Amino acid sequence: MSGIPFDAARRSTRGWLIGLALMSAVPALMAHEAHETPTLAKVSPVQVAPPSSGTHDAQEYFTDTPLKDQDGNTVRFYSDELKNRLVLLNVVFTHCQDACPLITRKLKDVRAAMGDEVARQVYFITLTSDPTNDTPDVLKAFAVKHGVDGPNWRFLTGTQEQMNLVLRRLGQVIPSPEQHSTQLIVGDVANKRWAKIRPDAPVDAIAQRLQFLTLPVAGR
Repeated sequence: MSGIPFDAARRSTRGWLIGLALMSAVPALMAHEAHETPTLAKVSPVQVAPPSSGTHDAQEYFTDTPLKDQDGNTVRFYSDELKNRLVLLNVVFTHCQDACPLITRKLKDVRAAMGDEVARQVYFITLTSDPTNDTPDVLKAFAVKHGVDGPNWRFLTGTQEQMNLVLRRLGQVIPSPEQHSTQLIVGDVANKRWAKIRPDAPVDAIAQRLQFLTLPVAGR
């Protein structure tokens, strides 16, 4: 898979919600593709037009589904996890023996490569594709094992219905935990800038993409 699924959003007059909806049209061909080493597609800045009603529409689109973090706290997906943040989102299941732990450790290296100042501005959100098995305690153990249990890295779970809803809004329809996409989603939520990055991108390239999102938006 090459190119940026959001290209259509730049041409669309219907803007922000269309850009996010396009994510759901992308087949799950990237599921556990981290075993491969394909040529990395160029990741370009993505500008998605804002919805007419601002935050209200964003909250309605992403939903404020209540989820549990790795500490057992109940959080609302949009209001508590996304709103006004710079985010990197990915999907894992903890009994995965290949791509999921590899990508988690890679993202730990990405945080280190960004430096402390930038890392403090970026919020990592890892969602489970296997909520039946990935309880908060299980996610906590996974986070601790890989050295990523911290205030700026949230692992989220819920009921199967809750996770299905949230993951669909991120463009993932997952028949089974193993079929989740390993693509990374990065976003500047306040300014409606979103992009997808292949998980086989170099650590420095992912770090630079996140650093780009910390820069001021021209004209705002």
